[in-house]
Amino acid sequence: MKSTTDVTFWRELKASRPMLTKQQYRTIKGQAVKGNVHEARRGLQRIQRRQHR
Repeated sequence: MKSTTDVTFWRELKASRPMLTKQQYRTIKGQAVKGNVHEARRGLQRIQRRQHR
C-alpha cells in the first residue's frame, strides 16, 4: 500500500511537469518508480531551486 508521502510526491511531480524538460521528468519518475522516492523528491526540489534563481 502506498504511503501518504508517496501520494504527495506523485501529486507534486504531476503539478511540476510543465516546468520540467522531458528528460528531467522521466529521470525523476524513474527514480520514484524504482522505489527511491526520497531521492526523487530531492532531485525535484533541486531542479525547482535552480529554476527560481
